[in-house]
Amino acid sequence: MSPARPCTGLRAAVAAGMGLGEGPAGSARTGRLLRPPSPAPAAPGARLLRLPGRGAVQAASPERAGWTEALRAAVAELRAGAVVAVPTDTLYGLACAASCSAALGAVYRLKGRSEAKPLAVCLGRVADVYRYCKVKVPEELLKDLLPGPVTLVMERSEELNKDLNPFTPLVGIRIPDHAFMQDLSQMFGGPLALTSANLSSQTSSLNVEEFQDLWPHLSLVIDGGPIGDGQSPECRLGSTVVDLSVPGKFDIIRPGCALESTTAILQQKYGLLPSHQSCS
Repeated sequence: MSPARPCTGLRAAVAAGMGLGEGPAGSARTGRLLRPPSPAPAAPGARLLRLPGRGAVQAASPERAGWTEALRAAVAELRAGAVVAVPTDTLYGLACAASCSAALGAVYRLKGRSEAKPLAVCLGRVADVYRYCKVKVPEELLKDLLPGPVTLVMERSEELNKDLNPFTPLVGIRIPDHAFMQDLSQMFGGPLALTSANLSSQTSSLNVEEFQDLWPHLSLVIDGGPIGDGQSPECRLGSTVVDLSVPGKFDIIRPGCALESTTAILQQKYGLLPSHQSCS
């Protein structure tokens, strides 16, 4: 494992693979659709680490040592400005340090993603949401939905990197209901940019083999096993994305896999109205 380095020292192998220039990636976005890198040989590419067990593991057990090794390896790569593949509660994702502009650019380049499409931010605890967002809903609402398969869109605070989604004052927040991702976010100690592990416009991934073409362009792949039922189309919908930036209202941006439960909580328990309705 190479030692953690500042963001500006993004490893040469990743930079070359992404075709990044010397300038700060993520600035002056114009909505260009970035071309993904050409398929690369299988080696050297990403290191693969398999998580032991399912979910959290017992302290002082042999499985815990493997869990901790995966966490430390992922944190070191993220702090070095690399892109890491991770399991979540919905899909496999690509994560990088949200504070690292070069790493953000690498994610867009790797996916062939339009620079006009935002990246979500992954946090480890509900308390962290208040640092990076201007929250206009009750704390109980946040705790009812997070952790969970939802992305909550709110007004961003000045704490977030200005190169992260510079075209919008909003940001989508994720706290996956996945023990490894919560541990990783807390150990990393800052916001992670998160998006699905696939080329843009292609099918989302429920196991690491489904995005194997991306491995040579990644620093580390964390294999948490299959996610959900690969035979069910609903399992590939990703998180439900809901805009909570307007007090008293909500707007479903993407139905996702938790639409009914999310809508029920917002309307029945908290009395929020769909954004197309007016408050009485």
